[in-house]
Amino acid sequence: MGEDGFLDRAYDEGDSAQTHQLYAEWADSYDGELTDHGYATPTRVAAAVQALGVDPTAKIVDLGCGTGLSGLALQDAGYTSIDGCDYSGEMLDVAEATGAYDVLDEVDLNAAPIAYGTDTYHVATIVGVFGFGHVDSAALDEAIRIVRPGGHIVIGVNEKFYAGSDLADRIERTEAAGTIANVVSELGDHIPGYGVGGWVITMTVAQPAG
Repeated sequence: MGEDGFLDRAYDEGDSAQTHQLYAEWADSYDGELTDHGYATPTRVAAAVQALGVDPTAKIVDLGCGTGLSGLALQDAGYTSIDGCDYSGEMLDVAEATGAYDVLDEVDLNAAPIAYGTDTYHVATIVGVFGFGHVDSAALDEAIRIVRPGGHIVIGVNEKFYAGSDLADRIERTEAAGTIANVVSELGDHIPGYGVGGWVITMTVAQPAG
C-alpha cells in the first residue's frame, strides 16, 4: 500500500464527486503504487483480447483507462488502434504521456449516452473500472452499444467487488436476453501484493436477430 493509502481508499464506498477527487489526487502515484503490488489485470485483459483472435489492427476503446496501464498492455500485445476515456482529467494527462492512445476523451461512464457512436469499435476493454462506488453496472449497456455486433467486451474486475454484485447480475440478465453471448469468466491475479484476486470476463456482442 502506498504511504497515502490511495489503494485502501479506492475500496471504500463513495459518491461520484469523492471518486473524482480520489483519482485526481492519485494520478501521479497511481502507476507506481499498483505496479509495486504486482497489478496483473491489464496484462490478463490484453492476453484475453489476443485469445479471442482479435486482429492487431482492430479498433479498441479502453473505457475508464486511468493512467494508461491497460492501453500500454494492449500496445505491448501488438494492438495499434486504441482510444481511451476516463472521468479524471488528471489521469488522462498521465495516459497521454504513454503514447498508447490515438484519442483520449474525458467521459463520465455513469452519464449515458457516452460520446461514442453506435457500433464504432471492435473491442471495448473495461479494466478495474467497475467497483466500490465507481462506475455503475449500467455502463455495460453503453459498452454493448458502441461495440459492433460480433465484437467483444473484456472486463477486469476485483473479485471482492464482483461476488454478488449488480454487475454479475446484469451480465447474467443481459446474456439471458440474448444481447451478449459466449460469456467466459476466469479467476486469477488482480493485485497479488495486496492479496486481491480478480475476474477477467469476456463476452461477444450478439448479432441482431433476423
